[in-house]
Amino acid sequence: MIERLRQRLLAPDLLRRLAHLADAAPASAPLSLSLDLGPGEENWLHLLPDQHACWYRARPKDKEYRLGIGHLLQVESCGGQRFAALDHAWSSLCRYWRHELAARPLTFAGFAFDEQGGSPLPNALLALPAILFESIDGHCRVTLNTLAGERERAIGNWLQWLAVPPTAGPRHNCGFSRPDPARDGPLADQAWMARVKAALRDIDAGRVDKLVLSRRRLLASSAHCTVREVLTGLLQQQAGSLIYAFGNGQQFFLGATPERLLWKNGCTVRADALAGTAWPGSPGLRAGKNHHEQSLVVRAVVEALAPLCATAPEVEAQSEQAAGRLRHLRNEICARLNPGTSVWDLVAALHPTPAIGGYPRPAALDWLRRHDEYRGAWYSGGFGLLEGNGDGEFSVALRSALFDAPYIELQAGAGIVAGSQATDELAETEAKLGTLLAALQPLTAARQQRQAG
Repeated sequence: MIERLRQRLLAPDLLRRLAHLADAAPASAPLSLSLDLGPGEENWLHLLPDQHACWYRARPKDKEYRLGIGHLLQVESCGGQRFAALDHAWSSLCRYWRHELAARPLTFAGFAFDEQGGSPLPNALLALPAILFESIDGHCRVTLNTLAGERERAIGNWLQWLAVPPTAGPRHNCGFSRPDPARDGPLADQAWMARVKAALRDIDAGRVDKLVLSRRRLLASSAHCTVREVLTGLLQQQAGSLIYAFGNGQQFFLGATPERLLWKNGCTVRADALAGTAWPGSPGLRAGKNHHEQSLVVRAVVEALAPLCATAPEVEAQSEQAAGRLRHLRNEICARLNPGTSVWDLVAALHPTPAIGGYPRPAALDWLRRHDEYRGAWYSGGFGLLEGNGDGEFSVALRSALFDAPYIELQAGAGIVAGSQATDELAETEAKLGTLLAALQPLTAARQQRQAG
């Protein structure tokens, strides 16, 4: 397929199509054209680069896979106005964007939980890829992006992006024989449970209704795997979740999340309220603690959306959502938006929901700051896809791993409410960390067997 694409890039009609798009456009205007690659279901992981920035989003259950390679344009921001800054940049991009009717121009975005966090990744990032591969419902295509002022060099640039042979993604340590003793093991578990008990004291005192506490685990060993292999494992084991990844040539951030923060489609918005967790051996989703936790998230999402909506948000019936071996309570909230409401307006209103921060939001965030809550990279922040017509979707970056040699940092969290038990919450985080561990363990075991043989 890639060789066929290279041949099509050399066809003389591409320059004519670019010239038509660039007519009377400023030199900085993005141009996008699309090439049909025919039928087929491709997950694109064989093209995952290790030398360029890249973005990956997949929903295996829906036969939806996207890989963006390279950054034609990117905007970084941080601080209290980070979403407003990216909204302004995105609006400017869309204003001058030229694309054919068949093209569906898309940008990627990611941001950290805290307005100053995210290291070693940018706190908030918006990026237009140079090349976007898509496989949607069994049909493949590629969108090629360039700037109007660079259209004469565009074909050579695209060929150069495609000429760099992928090496199955960066190779990282991913074993389990030597977890970092300073951040893992019994002492770390006891310290985390002590934080849970401190949270429960403030909940019982009425200072806050819910707090979400995260745990991390650092892994390192002599065994090796590639990011491509880990993502392959997640695609197989988490077909109902969003599989996501961002790489910058040095670090790779990836995971599998069951929670969609929002989806804007025209004047309609849909948002998930997702809380409560059950796993094999747990008390189950019908426990009162889970329903209380879910009710807080539903209330907060409705309250956050209401000022941006022309109609009162409607809460759909509660259901259960599977995420591998885990299950969650879920309500979808739907509303009709006020005119002019952008995706970034919705992000600013909703993030962070009580599912990842706590409730009420100001008191919960203050508690987390005072108790040095740690959220690495984009864990519990957002991972999004935005369309040139103003629509977009963001998911909450959960069950994440940061590949930053020589370590892999895993993160997961649990919601603490009245009635929570520290040991149960520890077990919940272990079950969630198991999402990434399950994708890593078969790879390590297979290599150890080959070495032993």
